[in-house]
Amino acid sequence: HRDLHSFPTRRSSDLFMETINLESVAIFKAVVEEGGVVRAAAKLHRVPSNVTKRIRQLEEYLGVRLFRRQGRTLNLSAEGRTLHNYSLRLLRLADEAVHELRTGKAQGTFRLGALESTAGTRLAPILSRYHAEFPGVVVELVTGTTGALIHRVMNFDIEAAFVSEPFTSSELKSAAVFREELVLITSKQTANVQKARDLGRSTIIAFAHGCSYRKRLEEWLGSENVLPERALEFASYQGMIACVAAGTGFAIVPKSVLTSLNAAEKVNQHTLPPHVSANRTHLVWRGEPSLALKGLITLLQTVKKGQIRARRR
Repeated sequence: HRDLHSFPTRRSSDLFMETINLESVAIFKAVVEEGGVVRAAAKLHRVPSNVTKRIRQLEEYLGVRLFRRQGRTLNLSAEGRTLHNYSLRLLRLADEAVHELRTGKAQGTFRLGALESTAGTRLAPILSRYHAEFPGVVVELVTGTTGALIHRVMNFDIEAAFVSEPFTSSELKSAAVFREELVLITSKQTANVQKARDLGRSTIIAFAHGCSYRKRLEEWLGSENVLPERALEFASYQGMIACVAAGTGFAIVPKSVLTSLNAAEKVNQHTLPPHVSANRTHLVWRGEPSLALKGLITLLQTVKKGQIRARRR
């Protein structure tokens, strides 16, 4: 391997004329997965010198070292690990693109993100219907806060995500899909809460920072200069509601979650100001949607129209 400073400088015009070669990426991936050039060459039915040459060409094109040799061992560099993560997605997307263009049908893995509340209360019937319409697509669902999910969409770690207001990202496309009513919950022993200061210095129970519902609650508390004594962070609504019911503190949750978990009778619900309680869930994505994502967007539009017609009746 050459030193980093020995790589030739590439002119901007060169970069417009070339792009990363998928065949070179496939060779690189084989070297990583086979643990060396010789085994990768045997798997690919190439001579080792050809594999070595393609790896060097790829390093020169990218301007980084992809491997570092320690004795007889070939280890990935930090840049190599980054490329390997991308190589898995690039080659998978290439296979999916060929299949979709030849058949016109979505196929492959569709990585989708969702809020815990959306996954638990909204997605089961939608994903069931999606599977019936697109049997060739395998949906991998991951949950997280709005902040965490947007970060993963921006990095193309997931293709799309259901997130909550408020969020900002000029690079994302979005479509509002669900309306949620947020309520404040306390233990059954807590009297009616009409203003933020009625909560005193109690404990806030919430998801980790990045949760848009938590942000709304903290902004409402801050508007009346209320500072909670402490914050307890949970990874599930079941844990949050149980903690609130035990009298540890208060939380903000979608009303639909209380219904789905049969928890409405375990806590007291308090109405929040309209600007806090009225909330929408959006589907967000980056770039041109795949056939799998287009299918989900169309399905959500159909479901939304059906709900509007049902309300009008």
